[in-house]
Amino acid sequence: MNPNEWAAVGVAIATLTSSFAMAIRFLVKHYFSELRPDGNGGHNLRGKIDRIEEKVDYLYEIILDDIKH
Repeated sequence: MNPNEWAAVGVAIATLTSSFAMAIRFLVKHYFSELRPDGNGGHNLRGKIDRIEEKVDYLYEIILDDIKH
């Protein structure tokens, strides 16, 4: 192989490697963004879990009040 062909192989390998790394980076950022706290009203997974917990706590209070009476 002449030097031009080696350069082409090197560029192809570098391109594939960087494309794979960028795809992994995108996926990691995408999935971790669900766990990051947000400031816009809890529209991510953490905010949804917090709202569900509040509703469950309220239901427990109602059940305990009914048991007491």
